[in-house]
Amino acid sequence: MKTNNHEVIFAIVNSGYAEDVMDIARELGVRGGTILNARGVVKEDAAAFFGITLHADKEILMMVVEKDIRDKVLNAIYKEMGMAKKAKGIAFSLPVSDVAGLAPQIPTEPEAEA
Repeated sequence: MKTNNHEVIFAIVNSGYAEDVMDIARELGVRGGTILNARGVVKEDAAAFFGITLHADKEILMMVVEKDIRDKVLNAIYKEMGMAKKAKGIAFSLPVSDVAGLAPQIPTEPEAEA
């Protein structure tokens, strides 16, 4: 299905922090994501130049989100999990042109009292 209403957010954080990022995103309406284990690589002189400490084990959280919440999610991730925090996270988004398997969000009815 062609779309221009979605973007994919990638959040790359130190190992052990992707679930925390997902918790922040859920508060803003993101319904789910996928966590990939990864290993960061950078030249030592580049790390020294940017003043960062290299932590090789990373997690990448990928979330397909509606465009209207993208900026709120990115800003919240940056604020709570950015490079100045222990997560040492970065986040960015890319446009999504086609989607398959995404169901519209259907509000659930409150359960009847027994």
